[in-house]
Amino acid sequence: MTLEELKQLEDFFANAEPQQVPIYLNEATIITNYKHFLESHFLPLRLNPDAKVNAPLIHRLKLLKLLIESNA
Repeated sequence: MTLEELKQLEDFFANAEPQQVPIYLNEATIITNYKHFLESHFLPLRLNPDAKVNAPLIHRLKLLKLLIESNA
């Protein structure tokens, strides 16, 4: 993920309305604290956006973005 893509994702969530919880991304991923979810996903991405270990974080953020967009 490039820094520009990361900035675009951060901007999207900064401008999106806070979502009602719980949010079910899939059978195994339930968001119960929206703000904490975003903070815990963006912090490691800011520190090292190219690390392969961060791929699941990117995937979950993109899933949440799609969910928010589809419900808008």
